[in-house]
Amino acid sequence: MLRTRVITALFLAAGLLAVLFLLPLGGAAVAFGAIVALAAWEWAGLLQIRPGRRWLYGALTLLPCAGIYAIGMPEPILAGLWCLALVFWLLVVPLWLRRRWPLRADIGGLLVGCVLLVPSWAAMVMLHRRSPLLLLAAMALVWMADIAAYFAGRTWGKHKLAPTISPGKTWEGAAGAVLAVLAYGFVLGLTSGRLSLAEPGGIALSAAALALATGVSILGDLFESLSKRQAGVKDSSRILPGHGGVLDRIDSLTSTLPFLALAAQLGN
Repeated sequence: MLRTRVITALFLAAGLLAVLFLLPLGGAAVAFGAIVALAAWEWAGLLQIRPGRRWLYGALTLLPCAGIYAIGMPEPILAGLWCLALVFWLLVVPLWLRRRWPLRADIGGLLVGCVLLVPSWAAMVMLHRRSPLLLLAAMALVWMADIAAYFAGRTWGKHKLAPTISPGKTWEGAAGAVLAVLAYGFVLGLTSGRLSLAEPGGIALSAAALALATGVSILGDLFESLSKRQAGVKDSSRILPGHGGVLDRIDSLTSTLPFLALAAQLGN
């Protein structure tokens, strides 16, 4: 099992680097669209939609992505998408997690899938368009949070964060994730020249944004965990040997990338 996970991880890493640094902008947008379509197919599976219609939903989810790309990805539309995603993650999801609203194969469940995935696709394309390194850095922030939460939770974790949703997560792990992301963000900011120690106001604002991004990434993980629990499955699919499904790998990215893209847009 470990060997399978490692081999799959190596292929995923190589594929991601190839998309980021070898494909032209249009090719990368198509690749990100393929990821979104597969994730939408898995989301339809969590809604327990029939197999044939799952592929249809995956294809339909690409229509708004294609439309946005065709009209040149105007910044006001992108900002609107990311604000919608931020409202969903900061206001709707915490209430959803608390009340355990069930997923249903209705218009509401289908729209939630679009809110999860379309703003994420737009964020990937915009960040990649600005710089492949910028998108990689944004993804690395989420990975840093996940890794730090895991090790901090295993070492010091005593207080469960959401025991009925994801028993392995702890408040100590969440705190470790925040600290790791703060360190990562400050090192990145100082080395890139975007952060100055002579500007305490900028440091405080950056720290608040990094802490919020970490919290949003945790919400993304918890929301997918609840969705899988309600669907009665361990993984969103088995499309990635040893790793489950695409949604399992991008759950925290779907919540965090729109926030980081909006921050990047407002920062310029």
